[in-house]
Amino acid sequence: MAARKTPTPTKPVAAKKPRIAARKTVAAATPATKPVASAKTPKPKKVKLIRDSFTMPSFDYDLIAALKLKALGSKTVLKKSELLRAGLHALAKLDTKQLVALVATLAIVKTGRPKK
Repeated sequence: MAARKTPTPTKPVAAKKPRIAARKTVAAATPATKPVASAKTPKPKKVKLIRDSFTMPSFDYDLIAALKLKALGSKTVLKKSELLRAGLHALAKLDTKQLVALVATLAIVKTGRPKK
């Protein structure tokens, strides 16, 4: 015959506050009236962002740092991507002859990742 186990006394459990009551007190603390917008402005469509990597000579990379410092002199903080995008917009304003002449002055760089 198996011996009967005596039940161990259980500790009294403190009553938990219901979550709903906590939500009601938060809702009661917030103002009842919301500011009404007179005219809804349409949300601008999100632009798809594309990540890319490229290789450039160290002197061109140093030029980015110099241009960032130049902008910092006029109390404007530029990110590298903002600087490159601004350069693209400036190049887009050139006519074809000016663009080709400018690109011809650049050093030729091998494509791909550099060997370590």
